[in-house]
Amino acid sequence: MNVLILGSGGREHTMAWKLSQSPKLKKLVVAPGNAGTANIAKNMPIGVNDFEAIKKIALSENIDLVVVGPEDPLVNGIHDFFLNDTELRNIPVIGPQKAAAQLEGSKEFAKEFMMRHAIPTAAYQSFTASNLEEGYAFLETLKPPYVLKADGLAAGKGVVILEDLNDAKAELRSMLVDAKFGGASATVVIEEFLDGIELSVFVLTDGNGYKVLPTAKDYKRIGEGDKGLNTGGMGAISPVPFADKVFMDKIHTEVVKPTVEGLKKDNLPYKGFIFIGLIKVGDEPKVIEYNVRMGDPETEVVIPRIKNDFLEVLQAVAHENLDEVVIEIDQRTATTVMLVSGGYPEAYEKGKEIKGFNEVQDSLVFHAGTQFKEGKVVTTGGRVMAITSFGVDFREALEKSYQNIEKIRFDKMNYRKDIGFDL
Repeated sequence: MNVLILGSGGREHTMAWKLSQSPKLKKLVVAPGNAGTANIAKNMPIGVNDFEAIKKIALSENIDLVVVGPEDPLVNGIHDFFLNDTELRNIPVIGPQKAAAQLEGSKEFAKEFMMRHAIPTAAYQSFTASNLEEGYAFLETLKPPYVLKADGLAAGKGVVILEDLNDAKAELRSMLVDAKFGGASATVVIEEFLDGIELSVFVLTDGNGYKVLPTAKDYKRIGEGDKGLNTGGMGAISPVPFADKVFMDKIHTEVVKPTVEGLKKDNLPYKGFIFIGLIKVGDEPKVIEYNVRMGDPETEVVIPRIKNDFLEVLQAVAHENLDEVVIEIDQRTATTVMLVSGGYPEAYEKGKEIKGFNEVQDSLVFHAGTQFKEGKVVTTGGRVMAITSFGVDFREALEKSYQNIEKIRFDKMNYRKDIGFDL
């Protein structure tokens, strides 16, 4: 089979690494890819939202299956683009159609979906610039901290949590009136703050059947002890130690099943990954958000734990016989630590040469923001590489990742040394 992966991050390198192990794979193309995918696939320098260029690749490379990594092309309708094109419609796409991708594309849509299907989540209300004063009044009914979410896609930075009421009102005005996040914050969802510990549950569905994949917990803040600005993710652990059988059964009954059934009831066609961001409040799971793709860096710990031929699993999604597949999971713990550029998530320099990653032993190196330039591997993004390791528990796995990180260097390299600190 010839497979095309769309994306350029650690998630896409991990998927490429896993798919490259399948004896069924004939050719692997990644668009645009990175320095890591270049070693195992054919990189094609095109944007994930350039649908016409993607069509040309799909036809010229005789692609049999498309795996969509990031959310943008899904929210923009890449799956529908394939279905509506006579030359492409027989090429399966792993990722939901546009209507279902609104689960991530619009916080308000997701909240309404959860309310409709009795899926536990925080109380909320939505506001626009036209009812800003009502937004202020709603904030006054809540206890701090105050949670404000840009309705649309804001590259993972559209959620603001503030302790002070006046700061929250100023932020609401900034998002709605001053368009702090552009069109993404034309509508803002304000919701009650939930106090607990977070985790992510990943579900793979073919539109009818579904499989629950390993749990993971990621660490979003740049600073140790979960301080500082939000990032795309600084590290992750799988499985989550506190997600025992009783709690997972509750998640399955109250969240996973009604989500998949809700998609069917609402006629939202969905073939692909559902990322459910959860918080454990007491002993109860509540949904914080949905993503319509795998998370990053959670992919770097979840996918390596799947023992199956990953291409066979994705074929089962495409052909709607996922129920026939038994997902086999490595029982060891996997951890990943993200190496980032100095200054990230604010301004940072690119083009720094990366050395030492070829000396890593007993860990996996997944490239994110990297590319080949004049025979060297250099940084091109804020998040540069993820170092994944296995162990009997998260402490042993992290020790391996941190030992190997000492071999890697690039100018102003930064990483968190406390992944798993709250477990």
